Amino acid sequence: MRRLISNQRGMTLAEVLVALPIIIIGLLALLSAIPISTYATREGGQTSTATFLANQRLEQIRNAQWLATCPATVDTLGVSSSSTTAPVDGSAAITFADESSIAAPYAAYARQVRITDSVASTTVCNVATGAITGTYGLRTVTVTVTYLPLSATGTSAVSGLRSVVVNMQIAQR
Repeated sequence: MRRLISNQRGMTLAEVLVALPIIIIGLLALLSAIPISTYATREGGQTSTATFLANQRLEQIRNAQWLATCPATVDTLGVSSSSTTAPVDGSAAITFADESSIAAPYAAYARQVRITDSVASTTVCNVATGAITGTYGLRTVTVTVTYLPLSATGTSAVSGLRSVVVNMQIAQR
């Protein structure tokens, strides 16, 4: 038993001096990865928030009325004013306005909605009989949420604006 204890050795000063720079270089390499991972986490959070805001607007648009009645009296899902086509029913439809800054806590995000007729409708309304003939229309809704991403240092990124674009097709009901 006595022989085992006397044969144990610790690290010499030379071994410690060689190991210390290797350990320091490894720790510095790990420290340089922290800003990159912080930036990636922040970018993922901003993209998730932009997607949430786009889907929130799509839900509002999906719940808007675009009824197939004769004569057509309700169309709150009108095509965007930038579109060259008129609503299928010919009414003056209410469109969803662009938001250059969304209410707090999403003030850094901007939201744009574009609604266009994607299928030419041949709906014909016979006012005398109240009958609708032909096919119903189909509209394409495009919601674009734009934001300025942050750099790894927490300041505005040099790369410019980023956008999340979500599309949906809505049929007249």
